[in-house]
Amino acid sequence: MIIEKNKKNKYFIGMFKSGDIVKVLIPNVINAGYDYRLNANAEIGNFVRVTVMNRQYIGVIIGVGDSGLDESKIKSVIEVCNLGKMSAADIDWIYKMSEWTLMMPGAVLRLILNVPDAFNALKMEQLYKYNFDAPAKMTNSRQSVADAFQSNDNDAMSIGDITNIAHVSNSVVKTMIKNGILIQTDSREIIDNRFIYKYFDTGAVKLNDEQQNAANSIANAIDSGGFSVYLLDGITGSGKTQVYFDSVLRAYNTGKSILLMMPEIALTAQFMDRFEKRFGAKPVVWHSNLTSARRRDIWRGVARGDIRIVVGTRSALFLPWQNLGLIVVDEEHDTSYKQEDMGNYHARDMAILRANISGFPVILASATPSTETMHNVALGKYKRLRLTSRFGGAQMPTIETIDMRDNRPESYKFGEDEFSGNLSKKLCEEIALTLENKKQVMLFINRRGFAPIVQCKKCGWVAQCPDCSMSLNYHKHINKLVCHMCGHMENVPTICPQCKNNVSTRGAGLEKIEQEINAKFPNAKTALVSSDTIMSRQALERLVHKMENGEIDIIIGTQILAKGHHFPNLTLVGVVDADMGLFGTDFRAGEHTFQQLFQVAGRAGRGDFPGRVLLQTYQPENPVIRAICAGDRDEFMASDMESRRAAQMPPFGQLIAIIVESDKETTLKKYCDALANVAPQLNGGRIMGPIAAQIYQIRNWYRMRFLVSGPARANLQPVVRDWVSKIKQPANVRIKIDVNPQNFS
Repeated sequence: MIIEKNKKNKYFIGMFKSGDIVKVLIPNVINAGYDYRLNANAEIGNFVRVTVMNRQYIGVIIGVGDSGLDESKIKSVIEVCNLGKMSAADIDWIYKMSEWTLMMPGAVLRLILNVPDAFNALKMEQLYKYNFDAPAKMTNSRQSVADAFQSNDNDAMSIGDITNIAHVSNSVVKTMIKNGILIQTDSREIIDNRFIYKYFDTGAVKLNDEQQNAANSIANAIDSGGFSVYLLDGITGSGKTQVYFDSVLRAYNTGKSILLMMPEIALTAQFMDRFEKRFGAKPVVWHSNLTSARRRDIWRGVARGDIRIVVGTRSALFLPWQNLGLIVVDEEHDTSYKQEDMGNYHARDMAILRANISGFPVILASATPSTETMHNVALGKYKRLRLTSRFGGAQMPTIETIDMRDNRPESYKFGEDEFSGNLSKKLCEEIALTLENKKQVMLFINRRGFAPIVQCKKCGWVAQCPDCSMSLNYHKHINKLVCHMCGHMENVPTICPQCKNNVSTRGAGLEKIEQEINAKFPNAKTALVSSDTIMSRQALERLVHKMENGEIDIIIGTQILAKGHHFPNLTLVGVVDADMGLFGTDFRAGEHTFQQLFQVAGRAGRGDFPGRVLLQTYQPENPVIRAICAGDRDEFMASDMESRRAAQMPPFGQLIAIIVESDKETTLKKYCDALANVAPQLNGGRIMGPIAAQIYQIRNWYRMRFLVSGPARANLQPVVRDWVSKIKQPANVRIKIDVNPQNFS
């Protein structure tokens, strides 16, 4: 069996025969592959069903068996699965990704084989359909269930699917069944080709000259083939989406498959309408809020090559793509592309790695590209296509600061109580003028709940999560204290548990801003937007329609509002606390703050009316704030890159974080001390730590960190892999290795 490449990076693959010994990679975190005997002809990349320790797995053939075991001791595969296959380039990608991220190859494969039901017959479960005609009061829980059905095109769902997707209890579902809102259906409908859509250019959109020039450049790359990366660098509202739609259609018409990655699928409410308007059919959407049957059908459709365009979050990168020919990474700068739960990887970077190995183009789209991407543009690795004007002739908004040192907010009364204000007089005057002109207002504060701190002013006691090193946030709408790290909830104390005096709240979240708006503008129609209030794409769509129909005067929200939304009648954006993200331990704080505020500012003035943005700040002279107001994005990024170059921070240096966790503090410290004692000497780099993590305790696990730094070209991964292997890892210790971390908590 031979795998080799020719000069064009194409693979030639021989066949295995029944009885041959092959190596099979299993989707778990510890193995490097096991030998099995084939019971049918197969190739590298074929999926096979095997057993390990009497447990069945779906694995993938990766090469010739090489264990050296006596053949009599080698198990046979159970079956060679007849469902697509992975190319040798895809297997190469698994191993290259493993080398970079320090995830085991089996852990990478687990990201791909994350729908085990795809290889099994559908389980027969009792299913239910939603009866939208049933007369019933629409509570929040019932609305979440309705949204769950609509997210899945109203397919029948099991009780398990309903509770998992809608995040409601079994009792809610059983009550809805009793009241006839959910109706029992006998069997699962299996329509194997229900996601096979045919796309064409409807001609509904005509690109302007600037857009067409960008589209032509990418078209040439698609036609000529080979790897390339294009940064589609366009100001907010410049029509980047329509440019890469043109590229999608181009690749689709050549027979290729296409992935459009989005940072969060809840942000695509208007995107879906644009897609269907341009291509004549809706896209196949991949995200976490799908039924198990729907995930199975989409996974199988992609594996067979029947589904060729998918819009999805970062996990869509790991679908079993056949003949993948283009990846679009929308909002490429967004930190949501960094996975930190099931392995640490950056989906944008792994998409580029996959395209490089397989030889096809990637489009990175953003109004505020990441520093890493701009650095690659400067090195000539990526090609930059600029869109400098808003589509349809709309103008960029004017951006100004309100110096809060000279514009202290006035207090206000709400009910019988008096509260400290957070909105300056100048911002309130502009809100009043905007409402008088029948236009809409957006207020941005990236903090959920009512107040982040509940404290006794006499003894200093602060409400803390019992399981995390985090203060509890007060959420007034549910009258609970909530931990934003683990989700723990508890009742609000009426008196201090230590000194028995009254407790009070400190700081402001978006609920408190809503209260202030209601007090100062009682006739304004308001809406809150955060992960607490927008639980599904359908909920976001309802809000978008209300904004478009003028049913909302003032929308108050977190970062969900910062991306992708087009509200033509929105002319005023107020940022309540522009300083919030400027100061911290993360060297990317300035970059992320600039990106977020620039994206928020871009929501204003996207229609026929000019927009205005007001930033409340105590630091109007801060370089980030000044750059946003002046629109000097490139100058700010150049300055930020010089600072990083001097400090040898990414992309001019490399960082690897090693996070060690244990449920016993003594075990954690003993293990970290042992690691520190065998730490290697680095040529041109250094190892820092161990120190307590910024958030020392999460869900009753204690955490310490090491940070390994070195030059940009330093090959740190083998050093780290060898280092952590020198000390035996106790059973109650977890190690997470994060290459070029985005999160330093």
